[in-house]
Amino acid sequence: MLMIKPPNKLPTIKVNGIVPKSIFFAGSIEMGAAEDWQKILENSLSEHKGYIFNPRRDDWDSSWEQTPENENFLGQVTWELDGLDACQIAAFYFDPKTKSPISLLELGLLANSKKIIACCPDGFWRKGNVQIVCSRYGIPLVNTLPELSEAIIQRLGAK
Repeated sequence: MLMIKPPNKLPTIKVNGIVPKSIFFAGSIEMGAAEDWQKILENSLSEHKGYIFNPRRDDWDSSWEQTPENENFLGQVTWELDGLDACQIAAFYFDPKTKSPISLLELGLLANSKKIIACCPDGFWRKGNVQIVCSRYGIPLVNTLPELSEAIIQRLGAK
C-alpha cells in the first residue's frame, strides 16, 4: 500500500467521491503517549494494493497555535477532514494510554457513514462510549490491532 501523510496531496482518482482501496488511519496520535500503531498496521497491510492516509505528520510542531488562523494547523485539520471524506475505510484505534478527544469527535462525525472499523482495547477511558456508538450505528468493533488488520483486509477484498 502507498502511504500518504500530510502535507502531501491525497489522490484525486475517485469513484462516487471515494478513493478506491483507501484507508484513513483515524485514532490516537498524542505524540509521546500513543504507540505508533499506524506503523504496525502499515506493516500488516503492506502486501495489499491501495492507499493509506496517515495523519501522523513527520514534521508536526506542537508549538503551532491551534487556531484556524495558523496556516499549518488549518492545513493539517483540513487534510484530515478531506481524507476522512475520501477514504473507503476509516480505521479507528483508541490507545488506552491516551484520551484522544479528536478521534472521539471524528468517530461521531463518521458514525453513520458505514466506512468505520474500530479497535478499542480494554483500558481506554471511554471504551463504554465507543461500544455504545459502534453498537448503535452497526460499526464493527474489535479489541486488538491484529483483529483490526484482519477486518480491514476482509473489507478490502482481494489484494
